[in-house]
Amino acid sequence: MNTKVIRDGSYTSTIYRQIRNGQYNGAIDILNAELQKQPQLRATLSLLAYCYYYSQDYFNSAEAYNQLQQLCPEVDDYKLYYVMSLYKAGDYQTAMRASFGIENPAYQAKIQKIQAAIKYMEEDYAGSKNLVEESSEEDDSENVINMGCLLYKENQYEKACKKFQQAIQLAGYRANLSYNIALCYYRQKQYAPALKHIADVIERGIREHPELSVGMTTEGIDVRSVGNTGLLKETALVEAFNLKAAIEYQLRNFEAAGEALTDMPPRREEELDYYTLHNVALMNMKEKANEGFEKLQFLLQQPTFPPETFGNLLLLYLKHEYLDLAADVLAEYPDYTYKFLTPYMYEFIDAVITKQTGPNEAFKKLDDMASRHTETLRKLTKQVQESRDMHDENSVKKAVNDYDEAIEQYIPVLMQQAKIYWDRENYSAVERVFRKSVEFCNEHDTWRLNVAHVLFMQDNKFKEATGFYEPIVKKHYDSILDVEAVVLANLCVSYIMTSQNEEAEELMRKIEKEEEQMSYEDPDRKIFHLCIVNIVIGTLYCAKSNFDFGISRVIKSLEPYNRKLGVETWFYAKRCILSLLENLAKHMLSLRDSVLHDVIQFLEHCELYGREIAASNPDPSVRGSTLPMDGKNTVAYEARLLKALFLKYIGWP
Repeated sequence: MNTKVIRDGSYTSTIYRQIRNGQYNGAIDILNAELQKQPQLRATLSLLAYCYYYSQDYFNSAEAYNQLQQLCPEVDDYKLYYVMSLYKAGDYQTAMRASFGIENPAYQAKIQKIQAAIKYMEEDYAGSKNLVEESSEEDDSENVINMGCLLYKENQYEKACKKFQQAIQLAGYRANLSYNIALCYYRQKQYAPALKHIADVIERGIREHPELSVGMTTEGIDVRSVGNTGLLKETALVEAFNLKAAIEYQLRNFEAAGEALTDMPPRREEELDYYTLHNVALMNMKEKANEGFEKLQFLLQQPTFPPETFGNLLLLYLKHEYLDLAADVLAEYPDYTYKFLTPYMYEFIDAVITKQTGPNEAFKKLDDMASRHTETLRKLTKQVQESRDMHDENSVKKAVNDYDEAIEQYIPVLMQQAKIYWDRENYSAVERVFRKSVEFCNEHDTWRLNVAHVLFMQDNKFKEATGFYEPIVKKHYDSILDVEAVVLANLCVSYIMTSQNEEAEELMRKIEKEEEQMSYEDPDRKIFHLCIVNIVIGTLYCAKSNFDFGISRVIKSLEPYNRKLGVETWFYAKRCILSLLENLAKHMLSLRDSVLHDVIQFLEHCELYGREIAASNPDPSVRGSTLPMDGKNTVAYEARLLKALFLKYIGWP
């Protein structure tokens, strides 16, 4: 703020008005200007420290309170606020040392609570618990909350939940306590009560603070950032929406998970807290993988970050086959390996990384893990049955949850084993791996989908593949675009190869109808499902050397080009074009001139519409991979090269 526009005699009223309205940055500008005139004026310095604290600039707040305690060593309040500022700034060691300097008995209860909080943040949970228990009073809500937090860290979620409920009874409703209760239910996988408490937080936030613009971004309304204010923290809206996103993600409601993140009060990307940034990266990995990788890499470089970040980044590298990058991360952050990875996860990641240099050794490691999982699953199956025989509902529920968790850990191990053979195109060996696990996994969607893929790849098992693909597609028939395009394409091909052309046409009509409806609702959205289905069918005919029909099908599938041309569709289309060019160059087939003319015209259209479309996704190992694309990594550039080769083939001068 420009202090020259403030009239003499109005400074005090202006400062207090800005503090009352929460405009701390404006007050800080005025106070700093005044402090330059009178450097050690207690009143100015006290207000400045207060404004820094409530604007969440804890480093400057600590510096201001340090000056105040030196100016007024007899005022213990300044010493207390100095300790609190250091604690909030994350300087725990200095805060702990400073806390011992407050000897006034009237402050000991507060100091003890701050010391317990410091030990908690330093992960000295035993020390923190001792301090909390020393000052524990049944009607002290803060002590009850602290004990709840410690029980949560000890994985005693049910007991922690009761403590937070007790705190609400003592102190009244507080949004952060309702969020804590929801978090405890989430950890117990009780999603319905968790969502109920989250809804309470959100509804109160919307009703009491409409100025926070909840839901505006999802509705497409352009609103300004609300910033990271004390009010936003008090409402616990950010935490509630992040937890809601996590629950929806676990329930595989990915669209609802994404909406939860856009529903939260709007902030600029640089203002996002680390948990929100982590969740945004995960939710958008499918559409913006490289941006997601950059966000997760950025988080790892920060002093604090969500503990899941390290494991999630490694698992995503494995999923996208960036094994070198996963190995680099493990080598760069060896301490994080022991701090953030379970023994199971480390063993799994190590085995998958080994696959790159020693696939046989990797298979053996994975097989050892699979054998242990199989033994565990058999024991859990027995426990489930015994609990049912005793009619003990709680035991049954616990045993079933344990079994489900064991299956979710077993499936990735099994899939990585299968992939070693898949990469060698040894599909019969992949099938044998899956057959060994049918006892436990025959109802799991991931297992059934991959069995379908391996049957499909064996050419003579299209009927069996259809039997696995069909239930997956029918399960999502009312929202068929939620099914991966390649699954729909493979099912159509399986229908065609087993002379079920009517079923294939009906499925394609359904996809077309859904795409038209979605295009009507969101005209700017590109949808590739039907396009990819047609490309795969065209590829099938090309593989059978019927290039005349196959290439025509591929070309028509990308019309209109402004809506259907993308990274994935271009990848599959150019493979057919390259296969055609290879066969023509080897004189293995002859093609009508009209088809060649159509191919050249198709490439010209791709050149025209593909100037801003990447030919392949950038490598996340390259710094700044989200910067403007390289001119050679475009569909237009590759289409121009292919057109030049075709023109050379037909003898164009």
